[in-house]
Amino acid sequence: MCGIAGFVSLQNAPFAEGASALGAMSTLISHRGPDGDGEWMSSDRRVGLVHRRLAIIDLTASGAQPMRAPNGTIITYNGEIYNYIELRNELAAHWTFRSTSDTEVILAAYDRWGEDCVSRLRGMFAFAIWDERNQKLFAARDRFGIKPFYYTEQGDRIFFASEAKALLPFLSDIKTDSSALAEYLTFQYTIGARTLFEGVSALLPGHTFVVSAGAITIRRYWDVQYDVDFNHSPRYFESRFEELIADSLNIHLRSDVPIGGYVSGGLDSSLVALLASKHDHRNRLAFHGRFTEYPGYDESHYAREVAERADMTLHISDITAEDFRRSLNDVIYHLDFPVAGPGSFPQYMVSALAAKHVKVVLGGQGGDELLGGYARYLVAYFEQCIKAAMDGTYQKGNYVVTIESIVPNLGLLREYKPMIKEFWRDGLFDDIDKRYFRLVDRSTDMVGEVDWLSLDKSRVFEAFRDIFNNQDNVKKEAYFDKMTHFDFKCLLPALLQVEDRMSMAHGLESRVPLLDHPLVEFLATVPADVKFKGGQMKQLMKTAYRDVLPASIVERRDKMGFPVPLKEWFKGPLEGFVADVFDQQRARKRAYFNTDVVLANFQGASQFSRKTWGLLSLELWHQRFHDRANEFKAMLKPGQQAARATLRDTVQ
Repeated sequence: MCGIAGFVSLQNAPFAEGASALGAMSTLISHRGPDGDGEWMSSDRRVGLVHRRLAIIDLTASGAQPMRAPNGTIITYNGEIYNYIELRNELAAHWTFRSTSDTEVILAAYDRWGEDCVSRLRGMFAFAIWDERNQKLFAARDRFGIKPFYYTEQGDRIFFASEAKALLPFLSDIKTDSSALAEYLTFQYTIGARTLFEGVSALLPGHTFVVSAGAITIRRYWDVQYDVDFNHSPRYFESRFEELIADSLNIHLRSDVPIGGYVSGGLDSSLVALLASKHDHRNRLAFHGRFTEYPGYDESHYAREVAERADMTLHISDITAEDFRRSLNDVIYHLDFPVAGPGSFPQYMVSALAAKHVKVVLGGQGGDELLGGYARYLVAYFEQCIKAAMDGTYQKGNYVVTIESIVPNLGLLREYKPMIKEFWRDGLFDDIDKRYFRLVDRSTDMVGEVDWLSLDKSRVFEAFRDIFNNQDNVKKEAYFDKMTHFDFKCLLPALLQVEDRMSMAHGLESRVPLLDHPLVEFLATVPADVKFKGGQMKQLMKTAYRDVLPASIVERRDKMGFPVPLKEWFKGPLEGFVADVFDQQRARKRAYFNTDVVLANFQGASQFSRKTWGLLSLELWHQRFHDRANEFKAMLKPGQQAARATLRDTVQ
């Protein structure tokens, strides 16, 4: 796990400031790799690569990067290839290995299979290879977007990096992308390649990126396919699920350093921790964050129960309002741009705790999207069951649950009554794409705060509908598959951005065993009524592991998803915090926003609204990056090499 960056010329022109550029990028991603750094530039200064190392596999100098192969290819790589041992054995007849690192395995795989090597890799990765023989840059990102890759085209050069902030010195101006902003305000994440920084794009998950002969070619090499298997019994799916989980954990626990685990008190992280603890006696450290100032925000008793069952030592971070005040700017800085909800803040705090004890942690990310763990799926199905019962359309097979079967599980929605009231306020029984869009739309209560006339929200809905209704992926009309597919494609990469940035801010590697592509491909074939039987969220996991998971966690109906007591804080110890952030001259002049309305309305936001967090983090992002753009530009000035560390600290 590391940080990568680099540049390549489109027109074979040398880059006179190449050394300064590499140094600036290396500085801005230095937190990702505390164990070493390296830079390489071609003799003609047309190509340059940067690496910051977090040593996990092959801790010796032979694993250092950028790594050059005897054939002239050179790589900078971030991630873990979990099947590197199997690939190494397969490639041994074609390659003389000089290290035991998974990095060299990628070089050997590229030499053997070319660009198709990515289909052989099992793991999380983002890398760039300069192929001297063919005069091309070949880059790739893993299937799910666990590891990041950003790029920008400036003149006749391409710059790329693990974090968008490392590209800011090369932009002519730091501006907000209005299309991405409309997506963010709607979902609190973007749903395509655009980022909130105009001119900076993300390489999408499951894609490769080639620069050759003056042109850029982007290709998808993997996609999830919901080819549902109706020929097997529920018990078969349970058994196969257990086999694939065991196989994934077996390879995710490959490491030359001890591995800890996040334990939130929910199903996914609890299962991962319990199963991982059986593999290796070293995997006995667990980490949890809690809020104890107000009732309803402390899940530590569930985490403690899991830790005791797994014979793990549980370390707990007690998170306070003062932590929020002190750390929020750092959270925004490390995120690069706002994404998802306020859970990034406690994730930052727990990662800081974990990094004091281990270099690698396991998490449960992906379970909600793969197995149906969000309450909104039940909200959506409840409406469609009522509609189907009225219309007599159950026999069409469009709904995996009936109104009779879903009723016993409606108690799960007790805390969501305000959300349901808002959801049913408009458009009841409309087309399912419009209904799910309304469920995931975070901007329904942003009226006067945002100048929607200047933002194209209709384009956002069209982009959403293209993904939601994509029959290339979801071939059978199942509402459940449509919902989970959209969240897998769009929400999950946003959550993985949080997972990556909040851990790497502290030089910590986070692994997500539920996102192993054989497991994901299998789950896409499982019928919806096996995963979501009777509206029971994550039914497949609960049934398969009923003898492993504590009954209290399997049966709990109050899983919170790492909520933050923002409303309580803003009325108590952080009273005036939001006003102080927005009551500045520059804040009052932001395009697309009415600051007076923001301040007038934020106290009235409901418990389920993310409006306050979304607008607050956007303003802090503007202050952090837009208002201090000159500090990024200064990193490229001649003679600044010795001062880069100081400049970095100033930016941070």
